[in-house]
Amino acid sequence: MKNNLRQVIKTSVQAGIVCFCVASGSVLSQTLPLSPNLIGFNSDEGEKLLIDSKSREDFFPLSTQFITQNNQAYCGVASIVMVLNSLGIPAPEAPQYKPYRVFTQENFFSNEKTKKVITADVVSRKGMTLDQIGGLLASYGVRVNVYHAGDTSLEKFRSLAAENLKQPGNFILINYLRKEIGQEKGGHISPLAAYNEQTDRFLILDVSRYKYPPVWVRAVDLWKAMSTTDSDSGKTRGFVFVSKGS
Repeated sequence: MKNNLRQVIKTSVQAGIVCFCVASGSVLSQTLPLSPNLIGFNSDEGEKLLIDSKSREDFFPLSTQFITQNNQAYCGVASIVMVLNSLGIPAPEAPQYKPYRVFTQENFFSNEKTKKVITADVVSRKGMTLDQIGGLLASYGVRVNVYHAGDTSLEKFRSLAAENLKQPGNFILINYLRKEIGQEKGGHISPLAAYNEQTDRFLILDVSRYKYPPVWVRAVDLWKAMSTTDSDSGKTRGFVFVSKGS
C-alpha cells in the first residue's frame, strides 16, 4: 500500500514537472550554460531532486504563476507578482484581461503605497534592495519578514527555509549576487521553490528565464551569495518570507 502511494505521488510530481517544462521550454532552450556547481531543473538530475524532495510545497503554486521579468531590472517586480498571485491577494485591474483581475508587472505600481517605497521608474533603472522588497510586499497587506544575511546564519537560513518550503501558503524570495553561485553577474531576486534534503540544495525559480533555467544550488553557495553587500543599501542581501496577513 505504501509503495503504491509513493508511486502515485511520484507520478503526480512528474506530471507537474512535464507541464512546467512544456510551458517554459521555449525560453529555457536559449539559456546560458551552467557552471558545474549548479544543476539545471530542466535535466534528469534536476527532475529527480524535486521528486525526492520533502520540502516542495511552493513549487506547484509558483510554477503556475511563473513569469519572465519584463526588463533586466525587474527581477524583484516579477518575483513579487508571482508570490502575490500565488497567495491569491486581491489584485488591481489589468486592462488587457478585463474583467479579470491579476497582478502583472505593468499594474503592480498602481497601488499608491508602493510609490512611497520606490517608484517604477527608479526600479527600471536600478532594481530594488532587500528592504524595498519587504516594503513593496507590505504595501499590499501581506505579512513580511525580512532577513539580512549579516544578521543571521547559514544554519538558521537552512532551517527556516526548509521548514517554510514544507508548508503551504507562504513563500521565500531571495536577494543574492549571481557571480557567487557561478552565474553572470550582479545582484538578482527570485523565489525559492523547493529544498532537497539529501543534497542540501535549494531550487531557484529564476525569473530571468531568457538567461538561465531554474537551478538547484548548494545551500552554502547560496548563503555566500546572499551574504554579499548591496552597494545601494550598504547592507547584506538576504531573504524575505511572505504570507497572508492576519
